[in-house]
Amino acid sequence: MRWFDSGVNLTNGKLLRDVDAVLRRAGEAGVEKMLVIGTNIAESRAALELCEQYPQQLLATVGIHPHDAADAPADFIEQLTLLAQHPSVVAIGECGLDFNRNYSPQPIQLRVFEAQLQLAAQLSLPVYLHERDAQQEQCELLARYQSTIPKMLAHCFTGGKKELAPYLELGCYIGITGWLCDERRGHDLQRAVVDIPLERLLLETDAPFLAPRHVRPRIKQNEPCYLPAIGGFLAQLRHQEVSQIAAQTWQNSVSFFAK
Repeated sequence: MRWFDSGVNLTNGKLLRDVDAVLRRAGEAGVEKMLVIGTNIAESRAALELCEQYPQQLLATVGIHPHDAADAPADFIEQLTLLAQHPSVVAIGECGLDFNRNYSPQPIQLRVFEAQLQLAAQLSLPVYLHERDAQQEQCELLARYQSTIPKMLAHCFTGGKKELAPYLELGCYIGITGWLCDERRGHDLQRAVVDIPLERLLLETDAPFLAPRHVRPRIKQNEPCYLPAIGGFLAQLRHQEVSQIAAQTWQNSVSFFAK
Protein backbone atom coordinates (compact mmCIF):
# COMPACT_ATOMS: atom_id res chain seq x y z
CA MET A 1 0.00 0.00 0.00
CA ARG A 2 1.13 3.53 -0.83
CA TRP A 3 0.17 6.43 1.40
CA PHE A 4 0.18 10.21 0.81
CA ASP A 5 0.48 12.45 3.89
CA SER A 6 -1.41 15.53 2.74
CA GLY A 7 -0.20 17.74 5.57
CA VAL A 8 2.98 17.69 7.63
CA ASN A 9 4.70 20.61 9.38
CA LEU A 10 8.12 19.42 8.35
CA THR A 11 9.69 22.84 8.98
CA ASN A 12 8.82 22.51 12.66
CA GLY A 13 12.03 22.14 14.68
CA LYS A 14 10.87 18.87 16.25
CA LEU A 15 10.90 17.23 12.81
CA LEU A 16 13.43 19.38 10.98
CA ARG A 17 16.30 18.48 13.30
CA ASP A 18 15.95 14.83 12.32
CA VAL A 19 14.42 15.19 8.86
CA ASP A 20 16.43 12.43 7.18
CA ALA A 21 15.28 9.89 9.75
CA VAL A 22 11.69 11.19 9.66
CA LEU A 23 11.52 10.69 5.90
CA ARG A 24 13.22 7.30 6.12
CA ARG A 25 10.69 6.08 8.69
CA ALA A 26 7.89 7.42 6.52
CA GLY A 27 9.15 5.51 3.51
CA GLU A 28 9.49 2.31 5.53
CA ALA A 29 5.83 2.68 6.54
CA GLY A 30 4.73 3.11 2.92
CA VAL A 31 4.25 6.89 3.11
CA GLU A 32 5.83 7.78 -0.22
CA LYS A 33 4.62 11.36 -0.67
CA MET A 34 4.21 14.23 1.80
CA LEU A 35 2.91 17.77 1.55
CA VAL A 36 4.91 20.30 3.57
CA ILE A 37 2.69 23.09 4.91
CA GLY A 38 3.73 26.73 4.60
CA THR A 39 2.33 29.00 7.33
CA ASN A 40 4.14 32.30 6.75
CA ILE A 41 6.73 33.69 4.35
CA ALA A 42 9.75 32.28 6.20
CA GLU A 43 8.18 28.84 6.72
CA SER A 44 7.03 28.74 3.10
CA ARG A 45 10.59 29.40 1.95
CA ALA A 46 11.85 26.71 4.32
CA ALA A 47 9.28 24.27 2.91
CA LEU A 48 10.58 24.89 -0.61
CA GLU A 49 14.16 24.34 0.51
CA LEU A 50 13.12 20.94 1.83
CA CYS A 51 11.39 20.15 -1.45
CA GLU A 52 14.61 20.92 -3.28
CA GLN A 53 16.49 18.53 -0.99
CA TYR A 54 13.90 15.73 -1.31
CA PRO A 55 12.13 16.31 -4.63
CA GLN A 56 10.86 12.74 -4.98
CA GLN A 57 9.04 12.76 -1.66
CA LEU A 58 7.89 16.32 -0.99
CA LEU A 59 5.49 18.93 -2.32
CA ALA A 60 4.58 22.20 -0.59
CA THR A 61 2.08 24.94 0.00
CA VAL A 62 2.91 28.62 0.45
CA GLY A 63 0.70 30.90 2.49
CA ILE A 64 -0.08 32.90 5.60
CA HIS A 65 -1.78 31.09 8.50
CA PRO A 66 -4.42 33.15 10.35
CA HIS A 67 -2.24 33.06 13.47
CA ASP A 68 0.47 34.83 11.43
CA ALA A 69 -1.82 37.26 9.63
CA ALA A 70 -0.99 40.25 11.84
CA ASP A 71 2.73 39.78 11.16
CA ALA A 72 2.39 39.40 7.40
CA PRO A 73 4.58 41.92 5.55
CA ALA A 74 2.86 44.60 3.51
CA ASP A 75 3.98 42.90 0.29
CA PHE A 76 3.00 39.38 1.34
CA ILE A 77 0.96 38.79 -1.81
CA GLU A 78 3.86 39.79 -4.03
CA GLN A 79 6.16 37.47 -2.07
CA LEU A 80 3.69 34.58 -2.19
CA THR A 81 3.24 35.13 -5.92
CA LEU A 82 6.97 34.70 -6.45
CA LEU A 83 7.19 31.67 -4.17
CA ALA A 84 4.25 30.06 -5.95
CA GLN A 85 6.28 29.90 -9.17
CA HIS A 86 8.41 27.16 -7.61
CA PRO A 87 7.64 23.80 -9.28
CA SER A 88 7.00 22.12 -5.92
CA VAL A 89 4.18 24.52 -4.94
CA VAL A 90 0.78 22.90 -5.39
CA ALA A 91 -1.55 25.10 -3.28
CA ILE A 92 -1.96 28.44 -1.53
CA GLY A 93 -2.17 28.14 2.25
CA GLU A 94 -2.37 27.22 5.01
CA CYS A 95 -4.83 30.10 5.06
CA GLY A 96 -8.19 30.79 6.59
CA LEU A 97 -9.80 32.08 9.77
CA ASP A 98 -9.25 31.17 13.44
CA PHE A 99 -11.67 32.97 15.74
CA ASN A 100 -10.94 30.49 18.53
CA ARG A 101 -7.58 31.87 19.58
CA ASN A 102 -7.56 35.17 17.71
CA TYR A 103 -3.79 35.44 17.68
CA SER A 104 -4.40 37.97 14.89
CA PRO A 105 -7.30 40.45 15.03
CA GLN A 106 -10.32 39.21 13.10
CA PRO A 107 -10.41 42.08 10.56
CA ILE A 108 -6.77 41.40 9.67
CA GLN A 109 -7.45 37.67 9.36
CA LEU A 110 -10.31 38.38 6.98
CA ARG A 111 -8.24 40.73 4.83
CA VAL A 112 -5.23 38.41 4.61
CA PHE A 113 -7.41 35.38 3.91
CA GLU A 114 -9.38 37.02 1.12
CA ALA A 115 -6.19 38.29 -0.49
CA GLN A 116 -4.93 34.70 -0.62
CA LEU A 117 -8.21 33.49 -2.12
CA GLN A 118 -7.80 36.12 -4.81
CA LEU A 119 -4.23 34.94 -5.39
CA ALA A 120 -5.30 31.29 -5.66
CA ALA A 121 -7.93 32.30 -8.22
CA GLN A 122 -5.40 34.37 -10.17
CA LEU A 123 -2.86 31.53 -10.24
CA SER A 124 -5.46 28.76 -10.69
CA LEU A 125 -4.11 26.95 -7.62
CA PRO A 126 -6.06 25.07 -4.94
CA VAL A 127 -6.44 26.55 -1.46
CA TYR A 128 -5.33 24.76 1.69
CA LEU A 129 -7.71 25.85 4.42
CA HIS A 130 -7.58 26.34 8.18
CA GLU A 131 -10.69 27.18 10.21
CA ARG A 132 -11.62 27.26 13.88
CA ASP A 133 -14.86 28.75 15.22
CA ALA A 134 -15.31 30.82 12.06
CA GLN A 135 -17.18 28.52 9.68
CA GLN A 136 -19.92 30.93 8.67
CA GLU A 137 -17.50 33.72 7.78
CA GLN A 138 -15.12 31.29 6.10
CA CYS A 139 -17.78 29.62 3.98
CA GLU A 140 -19.24 32.96 2.92
CA LEU A 141 -15.84 33.98 1.58
CA LEU A 142 -15.25 30.61 -0.05
CA ALA A 143 -18.62 30.81 -1.79
CA ARG A 144 -17.57 34.09 -3.41
CA TYR A 145 -14.50 32.48 -4.95
CA GLN A 146 -15.84 28.96 -5.46
CA SER A 147 -16.19 29.37 -9.24
CA THR A 148 -12.66 30.74 -9.71
CA ILE A 149 -10.59 28.50 -7.43
CA PRO A 150 -10.01 25.02 -8.90
CA LYS A 151 -10.07 23.01 -5.65
CA MET A 152 -10.39 23.58 -1.91
CA LEU A 153 -9.22 21.42 0.99
CA ALA A 154 -10.60 21.73 4.51
CA HIS A 155 -7.30 20.81 6.20
CA CYS A 156 -7.44 19.05 9.55
CA PHE A 157 -11.22 18.88 9.72
CA THR A 158 -12.31 18.19 13.29
CA GLY A 159 -16.06 18.90 13.28
CA GLY A 160 -19.15 16.77 13.19
CA LYS A 161 -21.89 16.16 10.66
CA LYS A 162 -23.28 19.69 11.02
CA GLU A 163 -19.90 21.31 10.31
CA LEU A 164 -19.11 18.89 7.49
CA ALA A 165 -22.19 19.65 5.40
CA PRO A 166 -21.30 23.25 4.36
CA TYR A 167 -17.82 22.22 3.24
CA LEU A 168 -19.19 19.35 1.18
CA GLU A 169 -21.75 21.69 -0.36
CA LEU A 170 -18.90 23.98 -1.43
CA GLY A 171 -17.18 21.02 -3.08
CA CYS A 172 -14.31 20.91 -0.60
CA TYR A 173 -12.05 17.95 -0.12
CA ILE A 174 -11.78 16.96 3.55
CA GLY A 175 -8.48 16.29 5.34
CA ILE A 176 -8.60 13.84 8.24
CA THR A 177 -5.87 13.69 10.90
CA GLY A 178 -5.16 11.79 14.11
CA TRP A 179 -7.88 13.87 15.79
CA LEU A 180 -10.12 11.08 14.51
CA CYS A 181 -8.42 8.62 16.86
CA ASP A 182 -8.80 10.75 20.00
CA GLU A 183 -11.05 9.04 22.54
CA ARG A 184 -11.56 12.35 24.38
CA ARG A 185 -12.62 14.73 21.61
CA GLY A 186 -12.93 12.79 18.37
CA HIS A 187 -16.46 11.42 18.77
CA ASP A 188 -18.25 13.93 16.52
CA LEU A 189 -15.67 13.45 13.79
CA GLN A 190 -15.90 9.67 14.10
CA ARG A 191 -19.63 9.91 13.33
CA ALA A 192 -19.10 12.38 10.50
CA VAL A 193 -16.43 10.57 8.47
CA VAL A 194 -18.95 8.08 7.12
CA ASP A 195 -20.62 10.99 5.29
CA ILE A 196 -17.48 12.06 3.40
CA PRO A 197 -17.58 10.87 -0.22
CA LEU A 198 -14.61 8.56 -0.72
CA GLU A 199 -13.46 10.58 -3.74
CA ARG A 200 -13.12 13.72 -1.59
CA LEU A 201 -11.24 12.20 1.34
CA LEU A 202 -7.59 12.97 2.14
CA LEU A 203 -5.41 11.79 5.03
CA GLU A 204 -2.88 13.90 6.92
CA THR A 205 -0.81 13.60 10.06
CA ASP A 206 -0.38 17.36 10.73
CA ALA A 207 2.84 16.14 12.39
CA PRO A 208 4.38 16.81 14.83
CA PHE A 209 0.90 17.56 16.21
CA LEU A 210 -2.18 15.36 16.71
CA ALA A 211 -0.54 11.97 17.21
CA PRO A 212 -3.09 9.14 16.88
CA ARG A 213 -3.79 8.25 20.51
CA HIS A 214 -4.88 4.66 19.84
CA VAL A 215 -1.37 3.55 18.88
CA ARG A 216 0.46 1.49 21.50
CA PRO A 217 2.94 2.08 22.91
CA ARG A 218 1.79 5.71 23.13
CA ILE A 219 3.42 7.98 20.55
CA LYS A 220 5.54 10.76 22.02
CA GLN A 221 5.75 12.75 18.79
CA ASN A 222 3.70 12.46 15.63
CA GLU A 223 5.41 11.72 12.31
CA PRO A 224 4.29 10.85 8.78
CA CYS A 225 5.10 7.18 9.47
CA TYR A 226 1.96 7.01 11.62
CA LEU A 227 -0.37 7.90 8.73
CA PRO A 228 -1.25 4.23 8.09
CA ALA A 229 -2.49 3.98 11.70
CA ILE A 230 -4.93 6.82 11.01
CA GLY A 231 -5.95 5.16 7.76
CA GLY A 232 -6.59 1.88 9.54
CA PHE A 233 -8.75 3.55 12.18
CA LEU A 234 -10.72 5.34 9.45
CA ALA A 235 -11.23 2.10 7.53
CA GLN A 236 -12.79 0.47 10.59
CA LEU A 237 -15.23 3.36 11.06
CA ARG A 238 -16.24 3.33 7.40
CA HIS A 239 -16.35 -0.50 7.19
CA GLN A 240 -13.91 -0.51 4.31
CA GLU A 241 -10.69 -2.33 3.60
CA VAL A 242 -7.52 -0.48 4.58
CA SER A 243 -6.18 -1.11 1.09
CA GLN A 244 -9.17 0.70 -0.39
CA ILE A 245 -8.63 3.71 1.90
CA ALA A 246 -4.94 3.80 1.03
CA ALA A 247 -5.51 3.53 -2.72
CA GLN A 248 -8.32 6.09 -2.87
CA THR A 249 -6.70 8.70 -0.61
CA TRP A 250 -3.46 8.32 -2.58
CA GLN A 251 -5.31 8.93 -5.84
CA ASN A 252 -7.30 11.82 -4.34
CA SER A 253 -4.11 13.50 -3.13
CA VAL A 254 -2.31 13.03 -6.44
CA SER A 255 -5.33 14.48 -8.24
CA PHE A 256 -5.84 17.36 -5.83
CA PHE A 257 -2.22 18.48 -5.91
CA ALA A 258 -1.64 17.90 -9.62
CA LYS A 259 -0.58 20.99 -11.57
